[in-house]
Amino acid sequence: MNRLVSKNCTWNGYGWKIMRRAFCSDVPLNVSGTSSSGTINDHGAKNEHETAAPQFDIAIIGGGLVGMGLACSLARMPLTKHLSVAIVDSNPALLNTTSIKKDDPPDPRVSTVTPTTISLFKGVGAWKYIEQQRHAYFDKMQVWDYTGLGFTRYNARDVNKEVLGCVVENKILHRSLLSCLQDTDLQKTIFSSRLASMISGPTSASKALGNTSSTEGLRDRGNLTKLELSDGNSLYAKLVVGADGSKSRVRELAGIKTTGWNYSQNAIICTVEHTAENRCAWQRFLPNGPLALLPIGDRYSNIVWTMDPKESLSRKTMNDDEFVRAVNHALDGGYGPRPKPQVSGGGAHTVHPLAGQGVNMGFGDAFALCKVISEGVAVGSDIGEVSLLQKYEADRKTANIAMMAILDGFQKAYSVDFGPLNFIRAAALYGANYIPPLKRNIISYASGEQRLPIFT
Repeated sequence: MNRLVSKNCTWNGYGWKIMRRAFCSDVPLNVSGTSSSGTINDHGAKNEHETAAPQFDIAIIGGGLVGMGLACSLARMPLTKHLSVAIVDSNPALLNTTSIKKDDPPDPRVSTVTPTTISLFKGVGAWKYIEQQRHAYFDKMQVWDYTGLGFTRYNARDVNKEVLGCVVENKILHRSLLSCLQDTDLQKTIFSSRLASMISGPTSASKALGNTSSTEGLRDRGNLTKLELSDGNSLYAKLVVGADGSKSRVRELAGIKTTGWNYSQNAIICTVEHTAENRCAWQRFLPNGPLALLPIGDRYSNIVWTMDPKESLSRKTMNDDEFVRAVNHALDGGYGPRPKPQVSGGGAHTVHPLAGQGVNMGFGDAFALCKVISEGVAVGSDIGEVSLLQKYEADRKTANIAMMAILDGFQKAYSVDFGPLNFIRAAALYGANYIPPLKRNIISYASGEQRLPIFT
């Protein structure tokens, strides 16, 4: 009998949105760089004089997974490792040097990392730290629907790969990136604070964003952008990068508009333990949302069960035995072999059901931006030039919109229980399973290769 080991989850109910982003703003987030400390510093004391405010080549707002990924990439590229970088984030984990104990219970917040992202991590030297901690490669994936009519199974051997992906706890991903950054000579300073306002320089029409503070002092700073922090400190940067999540303060202050819609779905997440190691990712599409079982190493798996808010409230109030029966009933039935985790216990909190793929998109954005900055440095361009950043937009916008459209299409296709549509979905899954060229392209696209899953 397997047991649930994650018991301290929190619960927050809210609807999810898919965002269609504008990549470049009309407002320059713009500096000629000066050096900072060669080690990671916590900039805590308030500056007494405006002229004492430090300036950096790049300010990264948000020290989470994507922000740290960008910093590591900048630190490893030959043409960008000399740049000075500020990281603004109030998360105390950035200054915490305590290592993660491998025998600690697994955290329910995980990400499925694609082979392309794994290669990027290896390129910057971060993957070796992940391999020292709990993680799980998987080489097989099975997908089936609630009608029992549709079924497909993917294998890494179908595309001559060793793995389809790797599931890693988010805290391990973050700690590995931080360890990687600490081992570099990048001039970096961490500001343990939050962004309060952002003011562009005189060359950008002295347009103040957020707090309408005076632009006095900016005239001597060229076209730098002034960042005022919630603790009273300030700094200047030539390029400001918003890596501060879906409710981005940078996006808000820069006036970058988005469009989106509510999915009105929550996800219950818990960690389960098996009697044997699991190396297969399982996903079953149910009427109210998919149920996924993902291996995370050391005989543990992560359950992500997406459903409507009303059902999630009902599941949350179940006792351990009731939740066990509900999970196993949801996984049972239909075509093909099914996992039998026999979980016991229950704990939940809400996250975006597509967060695993989202972090891969974020890492792709970070590494692509670093590449563009490197190309700009190579030809002597100002790294804050909009024309330079438009190259980044051209590279990432098409890829991100395509992935968002596919994920949105899956959600909508499986949210309707209608006889003829059920047969069409089943036929599509059978096609994905038994038409080799289509199957190979689906696997390659899901692995991070920028090629749509069509016949090529």
